Amino acid sequence: MSGTTLDDYTGRYASRVHGMAQSEIRALFSVASRPEVVSLAGGNPYTAALPMDELGEMFTRLLSQVGAEALGYCPGQGSVALREALCGVLELSGIRASADDLVLTTGAQQGLDLLARTFLDPGDIVLAEGPTYVGALGAFQAAQADVRHLPMDDDGLIPAGLEEGLAALQREGRQAKFLYTIPTYQNPAGVTLTEDRREEILAIAERHGLLVIEDDPYSMISFEGAPPAPLRARAERGVIYLGTVSKIFAAGLRLGWVLAPPAVRDKLLLAIEASILCPSGLTQEATLRFLTEMEWRQQVKVFNTLYRDRRDALLGALTDYMPEGMTWTRPGGGLFIWATLPEGLDSKAMLPRALQERVAYVPGTGFYADGNGRREMRLNFSTQTSETIREGVRRLAGVVASDIDLRDTFAGGAA
Repeated sequence: MSGTTLDDYTGRYASRVHGMAQSEIRALFSVASRPEVVSLAGGNPYTAALPMDELGEMFTRLLSQVGAEALGYCPGQGSVALREALCGVLELSGIRASADDLVLTTGAQQGLDLLARTFLDPGDIVLAEGPTYVGALGAFQAAQADVRHLPMDDDGLIPAGLEEGLAALQREGRQAKFLYTIPTYQNPAGVTLTEDRREEILAIAERHGLLVIEDDPYSMISFEGAPPAPLRARAERGVIYLGTVSKIFAAGLRLGWVLAPPAVRDKLLLAIEASILCPSGLTQEATLRFLTEMEWRQQVKVFNTLYRDRRDALLGALTDYMPEGMTWTRPGGGLFIWATLPEGLDSKAMLPRALQERVAYVPGTGFYADGNGRREMRLNFSTQTSETIREGVRRLAGVVASDIDLRDTFAGGAA
């Protein structure tokens, strides 16, 4: 007879598996993807805006010219030609880099996983903004790290909060392995670290010998001029930089990179070879041609115009429909708005009622390691038309108003 538990292999798993959990975003996919649901829950770039005919011709040329090589194995560090092209992209943000210091990865998410496996032992402490990217939380928790959140406001990570976090660790007799931060158009909050704060954060990190991991997937998705220069453009030592082509080209290609010092690069390469041998040659060749044969900067402008209009539609709908007491951020780029419900409401408890009204969002708890975020939610504006966004917010506002009525009926109790 087979085992008596739901999982016959429970006793065989490594201890780190027990800390792994499905993200709240992935759990929503099956419901939020239904055609009758207006999904403000995703994070996909709007790839339908890409020039598909031109891309089709590019892939045809690719396969006819270098198909045999692109479909085979490649070096673990990735194509030299692509790494050199990416260094040219980084120069646009003020980052000076050598192709030797770039490691190509299967999306920036793999870069996070590799860094977690390289730096973190069970029980190690990672400092991160609160809220922070759910995929980073997954990578750090899989490594059995202890994520400590730092306070953030509309100007990004608060330097005094970082100082206090480090002081608290010192009082415990402990140290953080690194600070993980998304300074520009942060996911999920949409806020951007100001110029002054960037300098303060770097000064604090240098003073405490704190390694900084800078995740920068959104800085080219900018609506109101160029964002501040990345941390890595200001400090070559002590900052490891993660990038991706998911937001400027195609997320489905799964191509990112880590810019790291030689000693770290070598360890990342060992980790890559142990997990996937090498990144996809076909993906690399397609990305190289996108950057060298196509008007990719013009394509980024197309995305930015599209996303700016949809951001404005979301901001306008929130202003028009949401009841008093609801607040939200105003991102200067990226793909997300972070909204806070009135006192006494719970975004996770409210989600089933929102889905019943055919609108989806991501509850804020998914972006914290410590259970916070009950009043918060992430709203995405990249994949829906402006008209659909307004309809989704109208539906969501009705749910919020209903929960406010419930709260008031029960004399301020939880909705």
